[in-house]
Amino acid sequence: MVSHTHSHAHPSEHRRASRRTIRFTAGVLIPAALATLIGLIVLWPGKADSVEPWTGAPAVEATVLAVHETVCPPVGDQEPGTKVPERRCGTVTLKVTDGPGTGRQVQAELPSGQGAPHVVPGDSVVLMVTGDSADPQASVYQIMSHERSSALIAVFLAFLLAVVGFGRWRGVRALGGLAFTFAVLLMFVVPAILDGSPPLLVAIVGASAIMLVVLFLTHGINLPTSMAVLGTLASLMLAGLLALLSTSMLKLTGIGSEEDSFLSMQYPGVNMLGLLLAGILIGALGVLDDVTVTQATTVTELAHANPDMGFARLYKAAERVGRAHITSVINTIVLAYAGASLPVLLLIVAGGASLPEMLTSEWLTQEIVRSIVGTLGLIAAVPITTALTALTLSREAPRRRVPSPPRRRLADPPETVWSGEDTGAVANPGPRRW
Repeated sequence: MVSHTHSHAHPSEHRRASRRTIRFTAGVLIPAALATLIGLIVLWPGKADSVEPWTGAPAVEATVLAVHETVCPPVGDQEPGTKVPERRCGTVTLKVTDGPGTGRQVQAELPSGQGAPHVVPGDSVVLMVTGDSADPQASVYQIMSHERSSALIAVFLAFLLAVVGFGRWRGVRALGGLAFTFAVLLMFVVPAILDGSPPLLVAIVGASAIMLVVLFLTHGINLPTSMAVLGTLASLMLAGLLALLSTSMLKLTGIGSEEDSFLSMQYPGVNMLGLLLAGILIGALGVLDDVTVTQATTVTELAHANPDMGFARLYKAAERVGRAHITSVINTIVLAYAGASLPVLLLIVAGGASLPEMLTSEWLTQEIVRSIVGTLGLIAAVPITTALTALTLSREAPRRRVPSPPRRRLADPPETVWSGEDTGAVANPGPRRW
């Protein structure tokens, strides 16, 4: 009888990272992490108090007690056929619930006009408090907007439950990564730019910190995540170079909207062109990590499903998945920018500008550059990440040993007699051994 031994080890056990792969990955990631840490320390905003904060009228929260509507007075001279926006006239009685004067009942004009909040008794609103020019001791209250904190908390809790319920512990880690992203943006990137640091350098350091922490926190410290980080880092550097080249060729200034103009006047120390580049880079990171993680995971799963696949087969199979992913993401990027900028697009079209004028305007050119640079970064991320992951996994592929055919044992006459076997069934018995 011949015994056959079968290996029941999981394919992933044959694909453990080799020492060469570990050395290569550590040789890139450790210096990148150290450079990011040094950048955070050097660029960390330390003169935030020197930036004059924008202050406005104080705001308080209140509850609408009653609405007293009156007939609106007629509008002055107006051309026939002109559409008059809907108007509401009257006063609103409110009770202050938070802020100076809590518990007091106050009066405010009924909000009217395009975009004014529509209030009814029971609504929670935000009031702006200003001084009265006729009576310095009195205060004038104006309804600014609805109070949305309670509804926002409910929406956010629903989001948390959905993410944790579907993703389990990985969902919890994803939420931790999201919190870290907001912390970096609000505590480092924005204050450092206001502090006068180069926006592009700040964006590179901030994006690197987000990438290193969020990817490893969400997906774990393993080979696919490491390759996704390397692919994201390489694609991000390429996107930054393309953004620099594009803005230089197109002579962009970074001031393409009223918000840009206001910011440049309010904070003249901010480099507006650098701010544009920083926005392009951070926006590209938001979609790059999605593509790189998908590609690294795809290559890993293909390698585990078929341990005999070499580099070429792994790369070609995963690249087909990447192509399908990229073609859908390209449309997503353009629609995302168009959706966020739809009011400005309406103004441009309503202004009667020709198509060449629209396309060459500063604002629209900026959005086109954002879309193109982000798309080129995504296209580059697919082959880079796929090749890195396939290369490391194909090197770990075991050489399949072809088992040698079993050697047939010669029949022994006494054994055949006791077993009842036919000695004639043995081919080429050769010399008999006793």
